[in-house]
Amino acid sequence: MRPAILDPLFSPVASLAGVGPKLAELIARVTGRDDPDDCRVVDLLFHAPSSLIDRRNRPGIALSPQGAIVTIEGRVDRHQPPPPGKSNMPYRVFLLDDTGELALTFFRAKGNWLEKSLPIDEMVMVSGKVDWFNGRPSMVHPDFIVKSSEAENLPLVEPVYPMTAGLTPKVLRKAIDGAVTRMPELPEWADAALAVRQGFPSVAEAFRGLHDPGDAADIDPQAPARRRLAYDEFLAGQVSLSLVRQRVRKVPGQPIRVKGDLAAKIIANLPFSLTPSQKSAVADIIKDMAGEDRMLRLLQGDVGAGKTLVALLAMSAAVEAGGQAVLMAPTEILARQHFATISKLAGAAGVAVEVLTGRTKGRERDQIIERIASGEAQIIVGTHALFQDAINYHNLMLAVVDEQHRFGVHQRLRLTAKGISPHMLVMTATPIPRTLVLAAFGDMDVSKLTEKPAGRKPIQTVTIPTERIGDIVARLRSAIGEGKKAYWICPLVEESDASDLMSAEERYAVLARELGRDVGLIHGRMSGPEKDAVMSAFKTGEIRLLVATTVVEVGVDVPDATIMVIEHAERFGLAQLHQLRGRVGRGDEASTCILLYKGPLSETGRARLSILRDSEDGFLIAEEDLKLRGEGELLGTRQSGTPGFRIASLEAHADLLEIARKDAAYLLERDPELTSERGQNMRVLLYLHRRDEAIRFLRAG
Repeated sequence: MRPAILDPLFSPVASLAGVGPKLAELIARVTGRDDPDDCRVVDLLFHAPSSLIDRRNRPGIALSPQGAIVTIEGRVDRHQPPPPGKSNMPYRVFLLDDTGELALTFFRAKGNWLEKSLPIDEMVMVSGKVDWFNGRPSMVHPDFIVKSSEAENLPLVEPVYPMTAGLTPKVLRKAIDGAVTRMPELPEWADAALAVRQGFPSVAEAFRGLHDPGDAADIDPQAPARRRLAYDEFLAGQVSLSLVRQRVRKVPGQPIRVKGDLAAKIIANLPFSLTPSQKSAVADIIKDMAGEDRMLRLLQGDVGAGKTLVALLAMSAAVEAGGQAVLMAPTEILARQHFATISKLAGAAGVAVEVLTGRTKGRERDQIIERIASGEAQIIVGTHALFQDAINYHNLMLAVVDEQHRFGVHQRLRLTAKGISPHMLVMTATPIPRTLVLAAFGDMDVSKLTEKPAGRKPIQTVTIPTERIGDIVARLRSAIGEGKKAYWICPLVEESDASDLMSAEERYAVLARELGRDVGLIHGRMSGPEKDAVMSAFKTGEIRLLVATTVVEVGVDVPDATIMVIEHAERFGLAQLHQLRGRVGRGDEASTCILLYKGPLSETGRARLSILRDSEDGFLIAEEDLKLRGEGELLGTRQSGTPGFRIASLEAHADLLEIARKDAAYLLERDPELTSERGQNMRVLLYLHRRDEAIRFLRAG
């Protein structure tokens, strides 16, 4: 079904000259393809250069600055091989020009190769970094060596690409050049007036310009080629999201219209009142579910804002209507945390709640599956186990997906396929800036929980250098003696030769020596029962200090934990630091978050810690994190379900996202099946950007 014009770009990357199976694997890795067999020529086109090397500086040997990349033309004067038996010593070739002498230095080089490449008295051009030592210039392993008669083969402006271990720049560049030569002239899908107004080149010109920059301005995000391709990437995304939603909404929803008796019982048993934004979110959800169309709503709530309760009240409406509801969480810990909260509140209203995760085995699992199939289980909480083939629901009316960015679109669709067009509520405790919501979800309806529940006190946040770690340990000893509980977060599980970071296991060993049996350890490599045992001991007070990795980032709820220490805080993103800080301050006691950092801090690191110290507003923090780090990392490092743009940048191209959103809406309103001439061109765009889900929905009609 793919348009024939794109066939050259969808050949396997191994079809390019010089690309064998091993190189294809490396290219797949660097272009973000998990499966080398799925890596296509087009993926190289989207592998954008991150910077460039300018080789136009030709100052002459004597005038070459220390550390600068220069191009030198000169005559090969002599060779100086290492002495016999001293292969660890360098091989030097001396080059002369009118200003002086340059030593070209090679380690473990083959002398016969150098003699052929640099024959004595030959005029050559070399390019690379110059280092001065004892008043003499040297160039170690020049990047390029060409005969002066073949100077056109030396690239004066060279793009620099993100790399991976085992792949060399020259080999990658050759593969990319091969991909660019296959780029056909494509039909135009951008509005003609917009293209003129924005100064957009054609798509083929944009890709050629992307990979053949003339100077630094061509690498800038605002360069015409980059802006053109960023617009296309946003447009493909917005059209895809709209088509998926259009298809989802074609199937009528099951209207849920109830009096709210179950919700009233749950609320009556709460020891507190709902916040205004919780009431507003519940009202929006109930109104959506009462309509003929399926609900598709995003619930954003800062740490501790009470999303789980809003979800429970929504699920109670589905149960009251005679249906079932599920809540899917990304981790075992979070799923069981939700189950503990929900079963207690729902039980008071007579609602049957089950938990099903990958750890549920044997007879227990079979019984739960039976209760789900019969409808006896009314609310089911779990992990991805909820949408496995063996699970059949009696009448699934509402699916709630928590920490939605941990799940890809396919997993969400598989879950909703378990019912007759169930309504969907996706939740996140990671506040998402509006631009990122648009990019990830399109015009999804959004509810925000902006207040914290009554009684929560502000968390005092302080930044302390690691040199003062002894003071922190002494303070913890005193706090534990007073019966307080604390977390200590480390970025690694175990010691690594490749990193100077303190691992959780190392820190646990040190703190256990200092503080005794009050210290426990939890990390993602432990088995489920091991994690449960440690968390249970922490909750009961058998353990007072919990050393952990970011496994406790979401969903862990120990209300009487009041101290959070985050080691190497400068290595975490703002949103993640905010999530971790949210593990304390959940009770009515004052809490403290200590950000331990190793100096000197970079400018970004200092800004990040300063923002966190000065604000507890998750939405403000998310906006700042987007500015500092970009959308790829904001929700975790390129996790499934995040936009993962290859050329577009939400920081640099937010204006184009707005334009693309409006263009997609305008087009699909007039041509929902993409059958017009521009619609057919838009299909080419979707295939080019490998928007498979959207194409499947189009085919399905």
